[in-house]
Amino acid sequence: MSAPSDLDQLVGTWLTVPDIAEMLDVDGGKVRRLLQERKLVGVRRGSPPVLSVPADLLVPGHLANPAQPEAPSDDRPWAVLAALQGTLTVLEDDGFTDHETIEWLFSPEETLGTTPIAALRAGRKTEVRRVAQALL
Repeated sequence: MSAPSDLDQLVGTWLTVPDIAEMLDVDGGKVRRLLQERKLVGVRRGSPPVLSVPADLLVPGHLANPAQPEAPSDDRPWAVLAALQGTLTVLEDDGFTDHETIEWLFSPEETLGTTPIAALRAGRKTEVRRVAQALL
């Protein structure tokens, strides 16, 4: 698997727990619960190490479920990508660490023709999960 600097090149933009809390308008404890419940995934990076989550795991609120977009709303400017949780569960069942999960989500996947995270953001969760299950 890749080194942390390689992971940084794959992901691009990272968010800290306080960043996510502000975007979702929740407290840091709720963000940590989202991580514990596998609705989000993050890794410790930097010096000193800080828990960080790829920014692409959050989407504009009306696109939380890209297969059924809603009208944009000021009440919910950002949300966790809804299809992410099931995909994270499949990868965890496959034995992936959080680091490996992020690497897989952000690496080009030939069978998808894009990265798994881009496919999830485009509403292709069934296809992404099928590919993830084939990793067993």
